[in-house]
Amino acid sequence: MLPGFLIDMDGVIYRGTDLIEGAVGFINELKKRDLPFMFLTNNSQRTRRDVVTKLSRMGITVGEEHIFTCAMATARFLAQSKPNGTAYVIGEGGLLHALHRNGYSIVDHDPDYVVVGEGRSMNFEMIEAAVRMIENGAKLIATNMDPNCPTQNGPRPGCGAIVAMLEAATKKQAFSVGKPSPVMM
Repeated sequence: MLPGFLIDMDGVIYRGTDLIEGAVGFINELKKRDLPFMFLTNNSQRTRRDVVTKLSRMGITVGEEHIFTCAMATARFLAQSKPNGTAYVIGEGGLLHALHRNGYSIVDHDPDYVVVGEGRSMNFEMIEAAVRMIENGAKLIATNMDPNCPTQNGPRPGCGAIVAMLEAATKKQAFSVGKPSPVMM
């Protein structure tokens, strides 16, 4: 079996916009030795292209084939579970893009799933709507259960914090797709 590397990103390669010391050298060494690697991230906000651009601006040059996000894992999981389904989404572009690419329609009423990812555009109206949808039978899906996200200014609430609110309000447990779930790994 050929060895390969699964590499976390947030807090390992970078923290916010700050590159972690040794990251560029490590990735360059993997490429020099022609060792396979893939970046895994529980950040659902960005598309693969967005992640490649962020890494490039930090001095790490990789292709989209080296990126796998929890948004991608979630969308693939849902497409296998219920092809051409519907989702109400609390999240941003990376998650929306992944769901669309996997045949999902984004709706604001009567969804098959309420899907929660990261984002700063969430508001209480969205939480209230999600609670009603879950109470009416939509299944609660989390892109990950990270309670917070590391940033250069310290931690900010993560997907798990939003999911905890929904779980408490509905008494329903979310199914989490992101790391360390075997679905993503």
